[in-house]
Amino acid sequence: MKEGFPPAPLRGPRIIVLANQKGGVGKTTTAINLGTALAAVGRTVYLVDLDPQGNASTGFGVPQAKRRPSSYDVLIGACFLEVAAQPTLVPRLSIVPAGVDLSGAEIELATVDGRERYLQDALRPLPPGCDYVLIDCPPALGLLTLNALVAADAVIVPLQCEFFALEGVSHLVRTIERIRRNFNPRLEIQGIVLTMFDKRNKLSKVVAGDVRAHFGGKVYKSVIPRNVRISEAPSHGRPVLVYDTNCPGSIAYIRLASEILRQERELAH
Repeated sequence: MKEGFPPAPLRGPRIIVLANQKGGVGKTTTAINLGTALAAVGRTVYLVDLDPQGNASTGFGVPQAKRRPSSYDVLIGACFLEVAAQPTLVPRLSIVPAGVDLSGAEIELATVDGRERYLQDALRPLPPGCDYVLIDCPPALGLLTLNALVAADAVIVPLQCEFFALEGVSHLVRTIERIRRNFNPRLEIQGIVLTMFDKRNKLSKVVAGDVRAHFGGKVYKSVIPRNVRISEAPSHGRPVLVYDTNCPGSIAYIRLASEILRQERELAH
């Protein structure tokens, strides 16, 4: 085990959703690199690309022609998670890619009874040996995100350090509270991770301070900086942790993973 990482969590397999209804906040980047960091220290991770844009699949270099079976097939119960999962260049990290069918899933589910529980049912049981399922949601609070939140144990919210950030995440928090009351009482906000932080920018510091003042201990200490290597990595089909292990973005994601694992162990006691 690498120095600085706590022992494995004690609560068994965990389903964690990466969600924010606003696009461009680093949600997919966080899903990819958090999954990579967790796998690098021995956890078995399944990353489910539930965004019709398929950016997480692209970020691991999965071509469109090889995205079948997909997360759509898992969602509708056509195959099990482990059947749709493809290995990545990161050992112990598999991805369930997003195919073109996923874009029509919300319309198909709109009039179906129990439409909010399709993914929850599809993920039972989780594959043997699985430690984490990370679900990358679309940038919207539609049926796909609803399915992910109903199936999940926890939510991690990536939050860009920009002007309207706090207003957007407050809306998401209210949505999560409604889902907890009506569909999934175990759902918790595991944490908020500040992304695209520019230490040279006064606004970044103001937003970070406001978010910490509002959400307190729910905000991770680890902050993801603006970093050109993070932006470059997806075009090479690699997580930034593989593309440039020593860049500031990689170091930040390693710290975030360590912080999450410590949090998990504390919650398990």
